[in-house]
Amino acid sequence: MSAPRATAADRVRRLLTIVPWIASHDGPTVADVCRRFGVSRSELVNDLQVVFLIGVHPFTPDTLIDVVLDDDRVWIDYAPVFDRPLRLTPEQALALLAAGRSLLDTPGVEDDGPLARALSKVADVAGIDPDRTLRVNLGEAQGSTLALLRTATDERRAVELDYYSHGRDERTHRLVEPHRVFAHDGNWYLSGHCRSAGGDRVFRVDRIEEAVLTDEPFEPPAEPAETGIYHARADDPRITLELSGPDHWVISTYPTEAVTVRDDGRAEVRLAVSGRPWLERLLLRLGPSARVIAADAPLGDDVGAAAARRVLERYTDDDRAPDIDGSGAEHRRDGADEA
Repeated sequence: MSAPRATAADRVRRLLTIVPWIASHDGPTVADVCRRFGVSRSELVNDLQVVFLIGVHPFTPDTLIDVVLDDDRVWIDYAPVFDRPLRLTPEQALALLAAGRSLLDTPGVEDDGPLARALSKVADVAGIDPDRTLRVNLGEAQGSTLALLRTATDERRAVELDYYSHGRDERTHRLVEPHRVFAHDGNWYLSGHCRSAGGDRVFRVDRIEEAVLTDEPFEPPAEPAETGIYHARADDPRITLELSGPDHWVISTYPTEAVTVRDDGRAEVRLAVSGRPWLERLLLRLGPSARVIAADAPLGDDVGAAAARRVLERYTDDDRAPDIDGSGAEHRRDGADEA
């Protein structure tokens, strides 16, 4: 079986290792470079052709990395501009520290290793106390699951997942080719190709009930699909809601296709719906302060009322209607929010 094709990310990681090594060895032989980094001559040449284009603004010849390749040897010289000490703005330093702290909070990363020491030096130079300035929350996913998914991604092996789909409110068994593990808005996610669904999908790691590493290899795409939490499809149903002022958090929390804010402070918002259970939970959370203006046929204008009726039926005892006085109704509404 032929070796898997290198992805763009693989090439970047390789270049970040090869370029400084060549630059520090004053014309090593091409054979030595290929042997040390496990690449063919053609792969090395293709990589170095990218290096020719690396530099800083205004990208004139004197600001680009210089690469000289003859039949047997290769030289790399940095432009003089690269000799200048790196000076970060306060915003850049804070962003670098936040990204670094995110990596430190990743299971399996040493909290007293080289990365931690480097971040400490950056914080000292920038005059930032990271323990007081930064707070990184990367979700509640199990460390063992994250470690297994990273192994599967690195070794290009498919994984079997028992997964709870929040949008459809169901548990499914999936066979997935993992492409990337990443954090977004306080949660860990896995992106990859789901063989069971026949397409690229994104999974929230804390909703994976069980993950099993298989021996089935796969070849990742040269350019993995764009990572996203939810991308609306043309055939997904749409709904238009009227929201009160306090409910405008919906606009910044979910992808919207149209927003109109009226003079009275209420807003009309058009949303794509990934699944009916997700929409029902949203409407129950909003309560009577939100109103359905229009909904595509699969949803129906009474989707919120239908969900509320179904939840209330769960509290019916011996076919008797529930007692919905003020305090009882509030309790049931809280329970429905968690259902």
